[in-house]
Amino acid sequence: MDVTGQDTTELSEKELLELEADYCSYGDTVHYLQHPTIFARCDGSWLYDMNDIAYLDFQMWYSAVNLGYRNTEIEAAHNRQMSRLPQVASQYLHKEKILLAASIAQQTQKRFARKGRVHFNVGGSQAIEDSIKLVRNYKKGKSLMFAFMGGYHGRTIAATEITSSFRYRRRFGHFGNRATFIPYPYCYRCFYGKRSDSLPTVAGRNQCQYECVGQFERLFETEYYGVIDKKDNEVEYAAFYIEPIQATGGYIIPPAGYFERLCAVLKRYDILLVDDEIQMGFYRTGKLWAIEHFGVQPDIVTFAKSLTNGLNPLSGLWARQELINPQVFPPGSTHSTFSSNPLGTAAGLAVMQYMTKNDMEKTVAEKGQYLLSALRGLQRKYQVIGNVDGLGMALSVELVTPDGFTPDRALTDRIFQEGMKGNIAVNGKKYGLVLDVGGYYKNIFTLAPALTISWQDMDLFIMLFESLLQRCTN
Repeated sequence: MDVTGQDTTELSEKELLELEADYCSYGDTVHYLQHPTIFARCDGSWLYDMNDIAYLDFQMWYSAVNLGYRNTEIEAAHNRQMSRLPQVASQYLHKEKILLAASIAQQTQKRFARKGRVHFNVGGSQAIEDSIKLVRNYKKGKSLMFAFMGGYHGRTIAATEITSSFRYRRRFGHFGNRATFIPYPYCYRCFYGKRSDSLPTVAGRNQCQYECVGQFERLFETEYYGVIDKKDNEVEYAAFYIEPIQATGGYIIPPAGYFERLCAVLKRYDILLVDDEIQMGFYRTGKLWAIEHFGVQPDIVTFAKSLTNGLNPLSGLWARQELINPQVFPPGSTHSTFSSNPLGTAAGLAVMQYMTKNDMEKTVAEKGQYLLSALRGLQRKYQVIGNVDGLGMALSVELVTPDGFTPDRALTDRIFQEGMKGNIAVNGKKYGLVLDVGGYYKNIFTLAPALTISWQDMDLFIMLFESLLQRCTN
């Protein structure tokens, strides 16, 4: 079927899927699903397929739509911009860019007591690439980085160098220098074999000896561990790239005190801290930046996804003044045709205003605690739920075999696939449930509902999820 110039409004789902099978690349993630779903509309926390079956979305476009689909206030700002200045080259200024940069910089300065500037781009990976430029420029060409095992920072060539999965590099080779990957404090499955019940969390438990920090600190004891010249304590590494809560890694939350201890080591050896907030920023955890929960000050913050609530691909970074002032990072240091485009900056400015007006810090904390409590209730009922954790509205459910600990990837995938069939019956109506799978062993549901989700829809989620548990374990 030649679709160019034809009326395609009445094409069936079957016809569309046939076209997709012939003409679409399979290189993205659509075909993780055995039977891909075509969605036709959206609203609030809901997606609707071509048969108008409602799917409750608990991943919200990888946390890109924090404030709900079709958010009227943000759409209105976007549409107003469409009617007066929808297009202008990023080499020129417009009001919304200036105001959005000022808003982000001012809010960040309040939190970290550091003056900084904001630089925009079009996607999360591009923001990471810009941060690499800032680091290398400031560190006079040093190109080696530390990053975490389980960390994900994007799939452009340079971003894959600091993303832990070899899978993203294996077909394309290396661009520059692969990061040295350090174990993340994944307490439930401690890299060093420590007992998880002896470890502290943000909520506070018994203290541990922080073996993970101690092992990192040991790297600097002697030049023969390969990172430092002990004659003058010059370190070969420029920065440590972190996610304060690992996203693709499984929404893993570090123990209380971890980042303070880690950053004390970084400060001692003049290593920059780059905070990747691309998935956790903009109140996903109940704070503007997730790193605020852990009492440290980053040198660079990267952000994207929910900056425009999914209406426009706009990303950026904040960096402290010393790294990004015009004397060290002059005009033309980096550029993208669509960076700081006016539709994106108008939507982003509306997002910043919406979050402040609706007190997202208070709302997210309350709703997150409600969901976490309900999920722990399910954990007590079902042996296959090995671990439940959460901070704000970033929640995780880790599935295990009947031994109570071995990761159960197969069960996780069954539940994921079943949720997308749109046939979960609750109170006489059929629903679908959109989930996202992450984790080191692909056995964790990473839950990122809309921050604006209703209490009724949170209760419905628990019923839908429990129905899937029962269906897939019987």
